Amino acid sequence: MVAYIPGVIRGGVLAENDATCELALANPALNPHTVSIVLTRVYLSLGSNLGDRAGHLREAIGKLSDWGMVTNCSSLYQTEPVEFTNQPEFLNCAVELETALSGEALLDGLLSIEREMGRDRAAQPAKGPRIIDIDILLAGDRVMNSEKLILPHPAMHLRRFVLEPLAEIAPEVEHPVLRRRVRELLAGLAAGPAVRKT
Repeated sequence: MVAYIPGVIRGGVLAENDATCELALANPALNPHTVSIVLTRVYLSLGSNLGDRAGHLREAIGKLSDWGMVTNCSSLYQTEPVEFTNQPEFLNCAVELETALSGEALLDGLLSIEREMGRDRAAQPAKGPRIIDIDILLAGDRVMNSEKLILPHPAMHLRRFVLEPLAEIAPEVEHPVLRRRVRELLAGLAAGPAVRKT
C-alpha cells in the first residue's frame, strides 16, 4: 500500500497553478512527514520571429509547466533584430518561473521545448530566424560558469529586448554579479534597436 501526504503547490498569478497534490512516500513503512521542496525563482527570456510569433510564445509558456510553475509573464514586445539584422522582427517577453530543478536540468528542459516546437539549434544559424528561443537570464542569486550554462546570462545587461520585458515584471530584482537592479540596468542602456510594447 502506498502512503501519501498532502502537499500544496501554489502559483502567485495563474489560477491553474494553484493545486493540491499528494506526494507518495518512497517507503510506505515510514510515518508520513513533512517534505520540503526548495524552489528557485528563475527569469527567462522568450523570443520568436517566424510564423505565428505570439502563438509560438503562448505555446512555449504553456510547455514551461512541465519544468516548474509560471508565476508571472510580461507583455509582448516587438523588437528589431540585433547582430544578425537581415531577418524579421521578433516578439519577445519575459517569464518568471519557480522550479526545483538545477540550472543545467532546467536548461535541458528548455532545449527540449525548443526541439518539440521545431527548432534545430545545430542546423540553424545561432542568431538567425527562429520559431522559438528560450534563455535563462537569472536563477535566484546563482552564479555559475560551466561548459553548458553561464548564469547570470552573460549578455542580458546589454540587451534592451531582454531588459524592457524583464523590468515590467521584476524591476527590483538584482543582478548577482553587477549588483544593480533590473530597472537600473535598463536605465543605463545606450540607445539601440527599438523595442515596442504591443
